[in-house]
Formats: sequence, C-alpha cells, structure tokens
Amino acid sequence: MANSTMSVMGFDPASDYPLGSRRPDLARTPSGLALDELTLDAARAGRFGPEELRATPETLRRQSAVALAAGRTQLADNLARAAELADVPAETILEIYTALRPHRSTAEQLEAWAARLETELGAPLTAVFVREAATAYGARGLLETGERAAV
Repeated sequence: MANSTMSVMGFDPASDYPLGSRRPDLARTPSGLALDELTLDAARAGRFGPEELRATPETLRRQSAVALAAGRTQLADNLARAAELADVPAETILEIYTALRPHRSTAEQLEAWAARLETELGAPLTAVFVREAATAYGARGLLETGERAAV
C-alpha cells in the first residue's frame, strides 16, 4: 500500500506508528490543522468544528500501509477502502450501506453501485468489494428477488 508520496515524505510504516506520537507532522485534519491544534480549549472557543475530527484519506492510506507492514492484510484493505470513501458524502455512504444489507438489492443494483463507485466516486477498491458482496449474496440467497414482502 505504500506509495511514492509516502516514501517522498519519509514515511516508514514499520517505524512511524503510531502516527500521532511518532509522526504528528503527517496527521492533519481535513482543513490542514495539526494535531496539537485540536485541543478542548480550541473546540470550546469555536476554532474548529466536528468536521475537523474526521480522518483524511492520506492518514487512512498511511494507516493502511502500517497495517500491511504488520501483516494485517484485511485491516489494510479495510483502511484503503476507508481512504477512498473519506470524502464521499455521508448520505451516499448510508445509501451504499443500505444497498448492501441482505435482501435489499438485486445483483444489477449492486453492480450499478459498483460502477458508480468506480467511475463517479473514485473508489475502485470499494467497487471490487461491492461486486464480491453481490457474488457472495447470490451464492447464499441474500439478493433481492422481488418475491419478498417489503420489510
């Protein structure tokens, strides 16, 4: 998962973890605030809002690299998908989540979500995940078939 951007910045996933204490210079808020600027006093004074407490795609990609370096491939994959989705609106995330619930979507509907993730939302890893879910749901009888009453 480590890419050229990470190596240019001198990021070493094996030795720079945890980022907050070993490399706080690499952990920033969505607007660019440094970790040491996120204090209770600053929050009370209104210098930042709750949107600043979200992880950025860059931080999530670095965390993914750390997990991969530690041999935790499933966690690395989850963090890489989270990085793709970090800037996707919450309403869209909720729609995708709902579509992935058992018996909520047809194979075609899940494929449409996968295509949108790939083309519109810049989330190809998440698109692969949705396609894998559609295949697994099909094998287990968890796809919407139109035969069930609405829940």
